[in-house]
Amino acid sequence: MEAFHALWTFPAIILAAMLIAWGAECGQFYISQGLALAVLAWLQTLPEFAVEAVIALEAAKNPEQMHLVTANFTGSLRLFVGLGWPMVYFVAIFFSRRRKFEKKGFWTIQMEDEHSIGVLALLPALAYFLYIYLKATLTLWDAMALTLIYSVYLFLLSKLPPQDAEGVEDLGRIPRFVMKLPKRQSIVAVVLLFVAGGVILWVGAHPFLESMLTLAVTLGISQFVFVQWIAPFLSEFPEKLSAFHWARTVQKAPMALANFVSSSINQWTILVATVPVIYSIGVGHPAHITFDEHQRVEILLTIVQSYLGFLFLASMDFGASEALGLFALWVVQFFVPHVREEITVVYAVWAGIETLRLAINFRRRNAFTSFWRLFKTRSARPG
Repeated sequence: MEAFHALWTFPAIILAAMLIAWGAECGQFYISQGLALAVLAWLQTLPEFAVEAVIALEAAKNPEQMHLVTANFTGSLRLFVGLGWPMVYFVAIFFSRRRKFEKKGFWTIQMEDEHSIGVLALLPALAYFLYIYLKATLTLWDAMALTLIYSVYLFLLSKLPPQDAEGVEDLGRIPRFVMKLPKRQSIVAVVLLFVAGGVILWVGAHPFLESMLTLAVTLGISQFVFVQWIAPFLSEFPEKLSAFHWARTVQKAPMALANFVSSSINQWTILVATVPVIYSIGVGHPAHITFDEHQRVEILLTIVQSYLGFLFLASMDFGASEALGLFALWVVQFFVPHVREEITVVYAVWAGIETLRLAINFRRRNAFTSFWRLFKTRSARPG
């Protein structure tokens, strides 16, 4: 019977994610512009946090479900890079009138200098996670380190020149309606959106996980694979809609891409940091999580894919070959899961080539030089 719970838990998770996403889009107008994109991305990933928390608690009660701890966040991160980033490019190029060859090839998404902080923030997160992969454990100390990385990321965002805010007219129908209400009513509506989404997550997160596991058994699909792809796809659905909405305006495609990057940073740091904390609460004492060989394979694949994505964005642009490459490799690992180790090698070789290319062409515009330019501009300002 639990499999039938999917009939209401799946739509419930999507609804909760939609409500929170609408509230987040409205809420960005009431906070500092420099932090708007990061906070928006964090709020949009709240459903992922809820699902991951339930998985960690269940693993504390039932060690046989420990392997699911990595399923949700590795699947979510690979969806961002392998599906989300290419989707932004494909949507932007479809709605763009610039569908022609240029000297550099197809049209590319040009990132703003302000986006360099998000791109560079991926690097320490990935470097620390490589350390976690090598020692094969996730501890409370790791949670503190990952939280520190995210805190530094937010601090730097607050110090850098602010990004342009999204206009009210650029919002979707429901957030636009909320923002056109009188200010007091608008704030109340935003709070209600978050409360409603939170209540639905509180009620539905555990039945959602149980229905997924039961449905996976019923369909004869690996529970790990089911949780890895279905859970993040449903909870990230509203975020992908927001990115689609921005990308179709073409000029906001860099903002859509930067939003996905910020969400990736959230998940590499804060989301994973919550896992040992929730797990320790579940077992009743400070505890760490040990990864088995299968989990380590999944983690390494996710790290290498994200590192390749970082290298693509390090040039501060994103083009056709990069979008097609990331999408094609994601499709292969999705439909042919047993070739994950081979796909990891492909990612690693490609990343090696891109690392060498970045080193050779380092004097050209890239995320490092863009960040340095922003830093100098900020330092040169009086006061």
